[in-house]
Amino acid sequence: MTKPLIGVSGSVIIDDGGIFPGYHRSYVNEDYIDSVVKNGGVPFIIPFTEDDDVIKQQLDNVQGLILSGGHDVDPHLYGEEPEQKLGKTWPARDRFDMRLLKLAEEKGIPVLGICRGAQIINVYHGGTLYQDLSYRPEHTLKHMQGHDPSLATHGMQVEEDSKLASILGKTNFMVNSFHHQLINRVAPDLRGVAVAPDGVVEGIENSAGTVIGVQWHPEMMHNNPEYKFINNLFKWVIDNAK
Repeated sequence: MTKPLIGVSGSVIIDDGGIFPGYHRSYVNEDYIDSVVKNGGVPFIIPFTEDDDVIKQQLDNVQGLILSGGHDVDPHLYGEEPEQKLGKTWPARDRFDMRLLKLAEEKGIPVLGICRGAQIINVYHGGTLYQDLSYRPEHTLKHMQGHDPSLATHGMQVEEDSKLASILGKTNFMVNSFHHQLINRVAPDLRGVAVAPDGVVEGIENSAGTVIGVQWHPEMMHNNPEYKFINNLFKWVIDNAK
């Protein structure tokens, strides 16, 4: 039986030493690959390019899409100028990920956005972000943990009637946390379905239940024996691949 091909949006890392300083390398973190393999799919890294025709053909070859983490999202995409605590942006990758998302939605394949991927989904659909958690006026928890990436550090509450809850089989659990940008206004055609204890929206989905974004990093928790249920997110992408 042929296993589905699951595309994972790639990034670029630039060597800062060795014999090729400044050399660009296409990559994704290995946890994304392992999570897809573990749950029955065939991972396909989609390397960054600015060629629209190539992007279309890349997407044509996969049956599910995972939008991976990485750079801060360019605030100009949601009508803001850069604030002091904005991190490094890469507008060309924003365009790349949004092009992948657009094509995946047109194709009707499942999309899972992780961390930056969730933010890309929200901004593409017309939502906004806080450029740094310090700009959120309400009390805000620590969302950038400095610990083992598989360690869960803050709570998560998921709405019972959401697609996300039906996938995970849980509505109350702990997650890891590695982000300094936050979802501010949820896009009008999306629904915020999961929040941290401080009220920060960390899970979004579309009405059809085909596009889901989570702010935490399930790929980093997939081997944690206490959080086996987190693999259901990858199983959902794989089982609904088409």
